[in-house]
Amino acid sequence: MNYRKLGSSDIEVSEISLGSWLTFDGGVAFEQARACTDAAFEAGVTFFDTANVYGRGAAESVWGELLSKRPRDSYVLATKVCGQMSDDPADRGLSAAQIAKQIDASLARLRTDHVDLYQAHRFDVSVPIEETIDALAQVVTAGKARCLGFSEWTPEQIQAAIDIAGADLFVSSQPQYSMLWQAPEAEVFGLCCANGIGQIVWSPLAQGLLTGKYRPGQPVPADSRAAHSEMGTAMDLVMSDAAIDAVERLRPVAEGAGLSLTEIALAWVLRRDEVSCAIVGASRPEQVRANVKASGIQLTPDTLAAIDEALGDVPVKEQTLARGAEPGVTHR
Repeated sequence: MNYRKLGSSDIEVSEISLGSWLTFDGGVAFEQARACTDAAFEAGVTFFDTANVYGRGAAESVWGELLSKRPRDSYVLATKVCGQMSDDPADRGLSAAQIAKQIDASLARLRTDHVDLYQAHRFDVSVPIEETIDALAQVVTAGKARCLGFSEWTPEQIQAAIDIAGADLFVSSQPQYSMLWQAPEAEVFGLCCANGIGQIVWSPLAQGLLTGKYRPGQPVPADSRAAHSEMGTAMDLVMSDAAIDAVERLRPVAEGAGLSLTEIALAWVLRRDEVSCAIVGASRPEQVRANVKASGIQLTPDTLAAIDEALGDVPVKEQTLARGAEPGVTHR
C-alpha cells in the first residue's frame, strides 16, 4: 500500500480507502462488515470514511464497534455532517446548532473523542456560509476534529469559503470522480490544489460499473448497486448503454496492461497528484483485497491513450451538478 498526504495537513492516508455507504449502514451483516474491515487493515488501509446520515447513524455505530478495538493511532477516521437525521425536517443542515449537536452524536456512535477529518457532506444554501465556517472551526478548536473538509461543493462555494476563512481551514474535498465522471477536473481540482486542498474521491469505480459486472444486453444483477433503491442520481450519472459499451472496450486495454478492470480504473484515478485517496466500498473481504492491488500501479502513456480511445465521448467532463444542494441529502 502506498500513502499520500491529505492536502496541506500532516495526515497521511492510504491511497485506497474504505467507505461505508450502502454497506455498513445496515446493507450487510455485521460479521461481513467486520471481515471487510479486518481485510482492509491487513492490506494496509488506514483511512476509513463514513457519515452520520448513512443509515441515520448505523454506519458510524458499526465502525464504533469495530474500530474502537484497535489502537486509535492505527487508522484515520473521517465522518460527515449535513443530512437529515430523523423524521424532523429541521434535524439537518450546517447551522451552528446542528453541527454542535451532530459532532457529539457522531463521536458517541464512533466511540472516540475525535475524528481526524470532519466534512460538510453537502453545501447548505439555507445557512449563511459564515455561520457554517465558524461552527466547523469551533469543532477543531474544541479538539473534536483534527481537520476539516467538504464534499461535492461547487467551485463557487469553495471559493466563497476560501475568501472568508482563508486557504488553511479546509484540507480536503470529496467529489465523485472516475473514468466515467470526470467533471471535477475542469475546475475543482485546480482550485483546490492552489489552496492546499486534496481530493478524497468517491465512486472511483462508477458505482461498480467499471468492475465489469454490467454487460451489454444483460439484466442488471439483483445484488448490484444499480438495483439498490437508494442509488438515485449517483447511479444515473454513470449508468447508460453507452457507458456499459465503453467498459466493454476497456476490457482488452486492461488485459493488454496485465490488469483487471478494477485495477486499471483505480490506477487511472490515482494517476492525478491532486488525489489523496480513492474511497471504495466492499461487502466481501475479497473485494477489499482486489481493490488494494491498484495502489502503486503506474499506467504507461500508451495505456492512458488507449483508455481515452476506449472511453470516447462517454465521460462527463463538465460540472453539471446543481449549484447548491439540499441539506436533507440522505445518500451520496
